[in-house]
Amino acid sequence: MGQLVLVVDDDPTVSDVVRRYLEHAGLNVTLAADGDVALAAYEREHPDLVVLDLMLPGIDGLEVCRRLRDRGGNVPIVMLTALGDEEDRVLGLRLGADDYVTKPFSPRELALRVQSVLRRTARTDSGPALVDGDLTVDTARRVATLRGADLPLTVREFDLLAFFMRQPGRAFRRVELLEAVWGWTFGDHSTVTVHVRRLREKIEADPATPRRIVTVWGVGYRYDPADPHA
Repeated sequence: MGQLVLVVDDDPTVSDVVRRYLEHAGLNVTLAADGDVALAAYEREHPDLVVLDLMLPGIDGLEVCRRLRDRGGNVPIVMLTALGDEEDRVLGLRLGADDYVTKPFSPRELALRVQSVLRRTARTDSGPALVDGDLTVDTARRVATLRGADLPLTVREFDLLAFFMRQPGRAFRRVELLEAVWGWTFGDHSTVTVHVRRLREKIEADPATPRRIVTVWGVGYRYDPADPHA
């Protein structure tokens, strides 16, 4: 049985086109036309991924995203945003969305983005867990813990942290991180900035003065182990 994608969009034409492309990719699809229906469908059907339009009647997409994350859900979320809505796009990423596609968009591109995120979610790694002092990333189980407590990381946050921890001490440009973690050969570099900020909020004792994920001015970011022997 294929994975289930919840598509939330109040435009029936867009929803139908997206549904057909995702079904052609072997995925099951359920539709919701507003935020209330989307939240109810999420609780009822437990989808593997949510495609979420930010412009919805009633509860908007940003609020839907916030509520999903507040409930502790780590379901991958791919946002649909208007081309010029950079502020909403950045806010959506800060609230925990994993990816975004701007309207007007290619349904084929969206299907590829959805498949990419789902592959990362399902991917397992038989290698040893990544350990840095009180921080552990178990790539086989896709579980990260800090001081023994599970970290509520999104798909992209988990992949970004694992990527950093595999290559400590090396500075990466944002464009390199976009390609390595997101699989994008081009895109908005603010996506990386927002995800780094969210990671710092979850793993740093003081996110304002990070000790692990540090900024390399004029370049990008570097992971400095708390445990120099990690």
